[in-house]
Amino acid sequence: MSHYFTSTPLSEGETSELRVELAGEPLVLRSAHGVFSQHGLDKATAILLDRTDLMMDLPDGAVVADVGCGWGPIALSLALSRRDITVWAVDVNERARQLTALNAQLAGVAERVRVCAPEEVPAELTVDAIFSNPPIRIGKEALHELLREWLPRLDTRGEAYLVVGKNLGADSLQRWISEHDGALARLACNRIDSAKGFRILRVYNR
Repeated sequence: MSHYFTSTPLSEGETSELRVELAGEPLVLRSAHGVFSQHGLDKATAILLDRTDLMMDLPDGAVVADVGCGWGPIALSLALSRRDITVWAVDVNERARQLTALNAQLAGVAERVRVCAPEEVPAELTVDAIFSNPPIRIGKEALHELLREWLPRLDTRGEAYLVVGKNLGADSLQRWISEHDGALARLACNRIDSAKGFRILRVYNR
């Protein structure tokens, strides 16, 4: 059995039509088995995307990362909301990356959405913001490793916004980020929103 966080899903890869509204625009995109929330916008991501103010507050020409992009809802919403920014859409899942690249073309934002595997991200890349529905189900150790890799990429004035289920450890994750030393020592974390059993955590420089 393969999971959405598997690098190469074993399930059938035939795509299906996906009708969804992102950034106020009705879109006809593509999805497939073996990716997260294949049938539409999941509740957690929808809650994060409802905070359009966070996207509009990005600096001009911002470089933003969507970590764990799936079929692309966050990356596409960012690129559609702000026509002046560049979005790095990153996922370990090869099929998810293929879908995000295809959906970026269908949404007309392919020139500003850079889709890549984690190992393809330039070592020197820093970002103005991270928007993510992180893959909690990969396990705490793997999740912490992922965050230790990405959160230090924030620019000195950058911020990350993570949407996490309360019953999936949002509060303990908030504490872990705030209390962690080493690569995350300069960062703090607070909760800026809570809805329908989910928290939006903001990570920022102290």
